Amino acid sequence: MHPHFERMFFDHFGKFAAPFFGAAGAAGMRMGRFLSSDELQLVILRLLSEKPRHGYEIIKAIEEHTSGVYAPSPGVVYPALTYLEEVSYAVSQAEGAKKLFQITQAGSEYLEKNRERAAMILDRLRFHGEKMAYVHEQMEQEEAAGEYWAGAMGARGKDEWRELKAEFHEIRRALKSAIYEKLGASSEEKRRVLDVLRKAIAEIRGK
Repeated sequence: MHPHFERMFFDHFGKFAAPFFGAAGAAGMRMGRFLSSDELQLVILRLLSEKPRHGYEIIKAIEEHTSGVYAPSPGVVYPALTYLEEVSYAVSQAEGAKKLFQITQAGSEYLEKNRERAAMILDRLRFHGEKMAYVHEQMEQEEAAGEYWAGAMGARGKDEWRELKAEFHEIRRALKSAIYEKLGASSEEKRRVLDVLRKAIAEIRGK
């Protein structure tokens, strides 16, 4: 992820996730912290129960499961695989310069005892991945729209665009804040908010 988008991404995601995870948890959240070592081991066992895999295939499978927003580094995956071999939950065989890992009977029994927890971890990863991918997509669309508008205004409009853009972001933040303040409001109040938003959209579109 580009550093500019990464910074914006986590800023946006923290605000987006606060109602779901709590402000403190969302503010400090990073995909790399989503998995503890024992959780990663369970995920790996779950993946190996489907078929034998190389280390990079495990990384790729987790990345795909999180909509492409998180791929564990080799520096955490391979030590986890080494540990699983040490406790006899997995075995490996050399394939040239690579190792192919597969689950053992002991590993299958351990996974069966923790199958529900493994499923919950994977569900959590998928949920967070989908939400973060959505926020990232929205940010990219906003950035692209801003650049297009600035270009359409021409060179003389660049300074004006910067001012308008700053004001726009401030209004958008205020709008999000106002909506979040209504999360605990009554159904009647939430309907009123929806009516206000619909009217505002109609006014913007000139309808």
